[in-house]
Amino acid sequence: MQNSPVNPSASQEIDFGSVLRILWEQKWMVIGVAAITTALAAVYAYTSTPVYEARAYVIPPTQNDIANFNYGRSKEAELSPYKVKDVYGIFSRNLQAESLRRKFYEEKYLPMLSSSEREGPQDVLYSQFSKKIVVLPPSKDAPDRYLIIAQNKDPVVAKEWVDTYIERAGERAENEMFKNVSREAEVRARNLAQQIDSLRETGKQNREDAITKLREAREVASAIKLEKPPIITGNPAVEIAGSMDGQLIYMRGTKALEAEIKNLEARVSNDPFIGRLRELQAKYSFFKELQARTRDVAVYRVDGAVELPDTPVKPKKVVITLLGLLCGLVLGGMAAVAYQIFVRREIKH
Repeated sequence: MQNSPVNPSASQEIDFGSVLRILWEQKWMVIGVAAITTALAAVYAYTSTPVYEARAYVIPPTQNDIANFNYGRSKEAELSPYKVKDVYGIFSRNLQAESLRRKFYEEKYLPMLSSSEREGPQDVLYSQFSKKIVVLPPSKDAPDRYLIIAQNKDPVVAKEWVDTYIERAGERAENEMFKNVSREAEVRARNLAQQIDSLRETGKQNREDAITKLREAREVASAIKLEKPPIITGNPAVEIAGSMDGQLIYMRGTKALEAEIKNLEARVSNDPFIGRLRELQAKYSFFKELQARTRDVAVYRVDGAVELPDTPVKPKKVVITLLGLLCGLVLGGMAAVAYQIFVRREIKH
C-alpha cells in the first residue's frame, strides 16, 4: 500500500490559536519590544522642538471702508464707483500672489535660518517655507473668507508672520487701488485737456472769421458812405429784410464796424466767449488734483483677533506615544512568532 504524499507547506502553517499561544509564551518579549518603542517614541515626543500655529481669518471690507476710493467717482463724472467685491478682489489676488510669498520668504524666513541652513538647496528651503505659511481659499460655507496659517517654534514669531503677511497683502492692494484711481483720473483729465484745447482753437478760428466778416462789411459800409446805422421810423410793420448779424452786417456803419474790429484784434483771450469752456476747465481741475484719500480706507477686515498661540500643534505627544506602543506590540508579536518558528526549529534540529 502506497502512502499519500505530505504537503510540507501545510505542515508549516500556523493557525490563529497557535499564534495566540506563541504570543502568550513570548509575552515578555512582546512587552519588552513594546516598552522600548514606546520609550523611544515618548523621548522623541517630549524632547522635540514644539511648533506653534497662529491663524487669522480675513473677510471683505465694508462699504464705508472703501468710501474714500470713490471720492469724485460718479456716473456724472463718467467714472463708475468701486464696489466692495472689486476692492476685495484686488486684495485676494495680492494675498495669493507668488511675488508676495517670494518676498516674504526672502525678507522674513531666510534671515531666521543659520548660515549652514541657508546653504542648502533653495528649492528645498522654499518647499519647507511653503508648509509654514499657508493661505487657504474660501470654502462653500464662507465664500469670501480666507484663512492664513503660520507655524513656527516661537509663538510670537508665528503670530507676527500672520499679521505681517496680511498687512503686506493689504499694502500692495491699497497701492494698486491708488494707482488705479490716479491713472483713471489722469486719463480723464487728459481727455478734458484735449477738449479744452480743441474749444480754444475753435474760438480762435471763430474770432478770425468774425474779423474777416467785419472787414468785408466795413468795406461795403464805406462804399455806400454809411457811418452810422440808419434809424427806421414810420410803419413798424416795415422791417429791413435780413439781419444786422447776417447779410446786412454792413448796416451797422463804418464806425461801429471799425470799433468792433479793433476790439476783436486787441482781445487777449477768447476764453470768456467760448461756450462750455468754464465747465470743462472746472472738471479738468477736479480730475487733475483728484487722488484717493489715504485716510480711513481698508481693503480687508480681520475676522476676530489674531491670538498668540499657547499650545503647540506639533509634536502630538499622546498620539506619538500611542503609535510607539502600537508599533512595539506589532514588532514584538512578529519577533515572537519568528523566534518560535525559526529559532526553536533550529534547536530541535
